[in-house]
Amino acid sequence: MDFAQEMAQARELVEGRLASFFTGEGLEQAMRYSLLAGGKRIRPILTMKFCQAAGGAMEDALDFGCGLEMLHTYSLIHDDLPCMDNDDLRRGRPTCHKVYGECAATLAGDALQAAAFHTVLSAQADARARAGAACVLARAAGEQGMCAGQYYDTLEDGRSRTLEELTAINDRKTGALLKAACVMGVLAAFGGREADAACLDAAEEYAAHLGQAFQIKDDILDVTSTAEVLGKPIGSDAANGKTTYVSLLGVEECEKRVWEHTQAACRALERGTWPGGTRFLTRLAGELARRGS
Repeated sequence: MDFAQEMAQARELVEGRLASFFTGEGLEQAMRYSLLAGGKRIRPILTMKFCQAAGGAMEDALDFGCGLEMLHTYSLIHDDLPCMDNDDLRRGRPTCHKVYGECAATLAGDALQAAAFHTVLSAQADARARAGAACVLARAAGEQGMCAGQYYDTLEDGRSRTLEELTAINDRKTGALLKAACVMGVLAAFGGREADAACLDAAEEYAAHLGQAFQIKDDILDVTSTAEVLGKPIGSDAANGKTTYVSLLGVEECEKRVWEHTQAACRALERGTWPGGTRFLTRLAGELARRGS
């Protein structure tokens, strides 16, 4: 099976499982609208593929990955709200608050966050793995992770930031959930056994570099692509006076750093024992660096 087929197989698993959630009316409609709006599904795919690399099966980590995708979707709903980025378009469709109103969108995000932990803790996995995965997800989402990154990103909006400040923000805002995705996959593979520390460290380092490459590439696309291609508004950061990697370094240097981080991510996988192999994870890092949307 080649990379494209593996990617399609993993994404099909995720889409099928996500479609089984929130089939009711009212609030569940708003939750489902955003959860099934598409996207790359990179986080749950990373969770399943790290599980596979560490010796498990993709299905062993499916609900861990779906819970993580619910939490990611909640963050996007809130990120689009008028009190945050005030965006009208997400993945080529009107944002949740444009369709259902601000109140319903806020509550849909809140409910998805709760559902994320319920999904992880209800997964068909060893109790120790479920508890460990839930703790990892909570740390990644909270005041030391994604929420902290969003807080500092919006604090004194428009103020110029240094490269170090920008990197620290993005390591929390984008990187935290990517790290959680990879680590949760390793935990799913080991189940109730003590996970290989080298694999956990390698997963974290891979995700840290992948997150930096991903965010820098996002900043490049925000000035070189179009809203039609990206499925969301472009140029909003520049319009709002926000510091980005491109505004600090320029496009050429940013492209160089994307590949430096991508190569560092792949080198991280040289540590640890990976019975299922890391070829897919290495290829995925390269594909994300080359992406056009």
